[in-house]
Amino acid sequence: MKYVYILVSILTLSACKDSTKSDLGKEVVSEISEATSGAISEERIPFLSYSELEPLLQKKNDTTYVVNFWATWCKPCIAELPYFEKINKSYSEKKVKVILVSLDFPKKVESQVLPFIKKNKLQSHIVLLDDPDANSWIPKVDETWSGAIPATLIYKNDSRKFYEKSFTYDELENEIQSIL
Repeated sequence: MKYVYILVSILTLSACKDSTKSDLGKEVVSEISEATSGAISEERIPFLSYSELEPLLQKKNDTTYVVNFWATWCKPCIAELPYFEKINKSYSEKKVKVILVSLDFPKKVESQVLPFIKKNKLQSHIVLLDDPDANSWIPKVDETWSGAIPATLIYKNDSRKFYEKSFTYDELENEIQSIL
């Protein structure tokens, strides 16, 4: 687990700013918040700093948010993505929003992330967290998070649960049911 944390930290800290970084900020937050299902775009992933992502982690309304931190290079992350997709589809009418936060390198979006999304037909909302100061934002997501992925935040209003683990579909559904 420490190895994964170190790897995530190194990869996140060494990520360079990409010239294709979107200036979507509030627009993305609004779009994700108001949409009920479907990826933002199969051909464009919003790049967000943590300050732009943070409002999505603190919404106070009647929606349950399932925020999964993942990367295409993380085998356990890839193994559980179909479960998040199934939740996204199954619970679309029940005010549940799945947001997949990619921790991939911004420079790998064209060569790895977008082809992965297309190949796997991901329909959940996807954003790329492009903020190299992991030491700052990791404890803001959850003070117990070591930085290892996969990691998932499930919340509704003031009810929050954070998991630094892989899920089976049944485990994920049970946790969502406990917050609904």
